[in-house]
Amino acid sequence: MGGGGDVVGALGVSKLLDDLGTEWVLGGVAWERSPIDPRPGPRSLEEIRGGNPCGSAAVLTEGGTTSLDGVEFSESKMATHLGRPVLLLDITRGPAALATGLAEAAGELGCDAVVLLDVGGDVLAHGHEQGLASPLCDAIVLAAGLILARSQQRAEADPAGDLIAAVYGPGCDGELTPEEVLERITELQSADALLGAWGLTPEAGNEVEAAAQVVPTEASMMAVRCARGERGRVPIRGGRRSVELTPLGALTFFFDPVAAANSAIPLATAVSPAASLEEAHEALMGMGVRTELDLERARARE
Repeated sequence: MGGGGDVVGALGVSKLLDDLGTEWVLGGVAWERSPIDPRPGPRSLEEIRGGNPCGSAAVLTEGGTTSLDGVEFSESKMATHLGRPVLLLDITRGPAALATGLAEAAGELGCDAVVLLDVGGDVLAHGHEQGLASPLCDAIVLAAGLILARSQQRAEADPAGDLIAAVYGPGCDGELTPEEVLERITELQSADALLGAWGLTPEAGNEVEAAAQVVPTEASMMAVRCARGERGRVPIRGGRRSVELTPLGALTFFFDPVAAANSAIPLATAVSPAASLEEAHEALMGMGVRTELDLERARARE
């Protein structure tokens, strides 16, 4: 669901699919954080150089795909690392347009399921959590998944097939604490939305570590450190945040966004009607929730 290094966490779960004998295509959002791309916000399709169109909200990159400013996307670097195409999503036109684009891309790629994965668990935030820093991107993508899943239910047949949401490395991005994520997982259980969990294997951890050499990421690597038995509090983001390494961080939880919609994913529900990135941003601001777009714009002004 995120941009930047979150594509590395998504790669970790691909090992589960390999073990099931399932083909997969990796993807991520065209939004690099400000240390990589100083221009605030995500990039639209019109601002992406290279790659092949795949539906109305994505391009498929095999490497060498950049912004107009020449910044190579993490998904492009991942494609080069894997030697296989990676999907790059445009979220600027809001959840409904993204839902349409996801369904089109899934149809073109022959996918029978879409898994939308968040690193850390902030996609389950309520908005008041002290460490919450990047709720906007996750909320838009999960809202798109919610729209898509509901359209599938109405049509009873859709090229995207099943729609599943996931949280990789709970607490590993330093935004929600492990305790806060566990509270949100309990909410998913209460809503009959929790589908199950999977633990990061040694092989999957090795794949994440290798990819992190190409696409630097702290959060996705924290899950690997949890899986390898490291414990205790460690700093990330240059010491601005810290992560508690626990057994929980080695898990990925899967959930049904439609079942979760009424109680467990308030931020995604709030941005669902938005017709653009800016409208989604304003919806969260109206709830008193500051977003990563605010932070990036403030840094750009400075």
